Amino acid sequence: MRAIIPRSSISRRILLSALAGLPALTGLRLSAAHAQLPQRPAETQVPGNALPSWNEGPAKQAILDFVRATTDASSPKFVPPEERIATFDQDGTLWVEHPMHSQLMYCIDRVPLLTGDRELLKHVPPFSDVLSGNREAISKLSQLDLELIAVTTLSGMTVDEFAAEAKKWQATAKDPRWRRPYTDTASGRRPAPR
Repeated sequence: MRAIIPRSSISRRILLSALAGLPALTGLRLSAAHAQLPQRPAETQVPGNALPSWNEGPAKQAILDFVRATTDASSPKFVPPEERIATFDQDGTLWVEHPMHSQLMYCIDRVPLLTGDRELLKHVPPFSDVLSGNREAISKLSQLDLELIAVTTLSGMTVDEFAAEAKKWQATAKDPRWRRPYTDTASGRRPAPR
């Protein structure tokens, strides 16, 4: 039987946006990954094989045209390198998000740790759903279920404890789809499953 829990007014988007800020709190940054990327000269044109994982179409062409126009010094739309700013939305560009963001996967991976201390949680959905290991069922958890998991697994820790736990998790956790460390899935390329 499912426990009746009052519906929260927090939207799934707000919850996931808040969870997106967790790495900033822990000092975990993608700067190390960025430092490993080859640096291109500022005036480099878009290569012919740019965006190889994108389907040909108007969206891809618009992006390529924009990059060409803003990086070509002879173009009226040229933007000097020191004035260029790149921004990314939560669209899979910087992190894996299917079936869930890695920050939420961190919370889900913490459920077995918490249920060891709180025997009752083992028998209460959504915790029992997570403990079942059924990834399809986990991917179908409701917004309320995800909020409950996040609040329960992230509460009661100091910032330092959270930072240590998150770093430990990040060092060993693997994306269930790609079976690779989450840090390997942030390059923008989809790795081949192992």
